Amino acid sequence: MFDRLPKVRVLEGFSAGTLPVDRLIAENLPTVLPGVARQWSLVQAGLESPQAAMAQLRASYNGRPVQYNWGEPATAGRPFYNDDFTALNCQVRRGTLDQVLDELASYLDDPAPPTYYMASLLLDYCLPALREGNDLGLERHGVSAPPSIWIGNRVTASCHYDAPNNIACCAVGRRRFTVFPPEQVHNLYPGPLQPTPGGQAVSVVDFDAPDLERFPRFAAAMEAGQTVVLEPGDAIFIPSLWWHHVKGLDPFTVLVNYWWSSMPEWIPTPMHALNMALWSIRDRPEHEKRAWRELFEYYVFGPAGLAGAHLPEQGRGELGPFDETAARRMRAALLSRLNR
Repeated sequence: MFDRLPKVRVLEGFSAGTLPVDRLIAENLPTVLPGVARQWSLVQAGLESPQAAMAQLRASYNGRPVQYNWGEPATAGRPFYNDDFTALNCQVRRGTLDQVLDELASYLDDPAPPTYYMASLLLDYCLPALREGNDLGLERHGVSAPPSIWIGNRVTASCHYDAPNNIACCAVGRRRFTVFPPEQVHNLYPGPLQPTPGGQAVSVVDFDAPDLERFPRFAAAMEAGQTVVLEPGDAIFIPSLWWHHVKGLDPFTVLVNYWWSSMPEWIPTPMHALNMALWSIRDRPEHEKRAWRELFEYYVFGPAGLAGAHLPEQGRGELGPFDETAARRMRAALLSRLNR
């Protein structure tokens, strides 16, 4: 199935110091950046052996407790749901990184190991020394994006989206990324908003064995998909809200990623607005929903300055641009209204 998909576009010739960050954001397309992390010491250790990569992680670890997902061998590396979607098929455990690495090492030659997945762990929390020699340094490109690390075995992160922009660097082992534009939400069959295996809703389609009788629109999603297998040292840029399915292909895998928002920190995630709209709009009569759609088009999805353009600047209130002070006022007003 994946062999038939077009490949994610590739931009050659860049390094960590010359990343085309502005171009990536402006063009808003998934993009592979081959070899940008090839010189990382962790990448070089992983090319030597999984054990060498584990040794470097141990040497950089500060001993803080970590959280990870663990699943029986039957989960087959896919943190997901139970049969009725009321709970997840993996346990959330706490321990030390040394313990997790010991257990991963013991299963390197096992064709059906338990699932181990340490997800989105901030490097600065438990592996601060690793940033020396293993960092893209996005700050020099004007991007504030503290790196996170993902450690596991042949784990599948089911197809999902993230609100921030993302650069993901394949550090140890190979990973297959399959990406879809945001409009494919209609064909990807998202699961519950809560609980979720990774924070956002995920597609409930098993990409390794899609059931097209149950999920017929998934065929249309695949027509719009793109794929790539990243080698150690390769990176991929995934724009905000693009869906991506990520499969680890080797017995020990490590990924380092960088998330950042296009908006200042005082602008909240639109997920809050989506949750409020589900609560306050979705179940209204259709004629009311059509009217609310027009209001949203006018106030939210149309040109940013349109709704207040006919008013004097000092009288625009929430219809004018938000700065940090205006954002605080809006937050206080919303909290007051919700608490009534």
